[in-house]
Amino acid sequence: MSAADDASKIEKEFASDTFTRKEFRGETTLTFDASRIRDLCFYARDVLAYDLLLDISAVDNFGTDPRFEVVYELYSLEKKTHLRFKISTPEDIAEVATVCDIWPTANWHEREVWDLMGIRFKNHPDLRRILMWEGYPYHPLRKDFPLEGLPSDVPDLAFTEVAPLAGGPFVTIPTDGNTEVREPRARHAGELATEATFIAEP
Repeated sequence: MSAADDASKIEKEFASDTFTRKEFRGETTLTFDASRIRDLCFYARDVLAYDLLLDISAVDNFGTDPRFEVVYELYSLEKKTHLRFKISTPEDIAEVATVCDIWPTANWHEREVWDLMGIRFKNHPDLRRILMWEGYPYHPLRKDFPLEGLPSDVPDLAFTEVAPLAGGPFVTIPTDGNTEVREPRARHAGELATEATFIAEP
């Protein structure tokens, strides 16, 4: 049994739906209408034994309509097969149904997609930002978000101005040293350790 066989079963079971099917390098992808995502996910889990949701990601097709794609990576531990689902949502809606109740691992994946791409998941139990802070007005993985960042008028928070790409707190310094030397947190830790040693001296 292969993912291609499972895709054929889905196409037969949901014969009235329109699918786009792609086979590439041994991987099978089904693209279909976003309104059917929950029905197909339940079928994939309960009938085809795709008991693991590996990931949910999103693609910003900036300049096209619909603008966004949401991508689901499914895996069957029993059959050791991988199947991919894709759905689209336009920019003016940018919302799809949650699958948290189908696979609990969807919770954080959906929060990340919301945080960085601005796609909402209807009926998600706790749709908060997961990387950026609450109140941040942008979605930094959208293609129209500039690399240098954008200013944000959020009071009482650091980094409210455009963040520099060079010399910032999370930018490494070119050096011949190893990874530990280049890593910003390691540098700060070393500085703190030096201060502590200096203070402790009589």
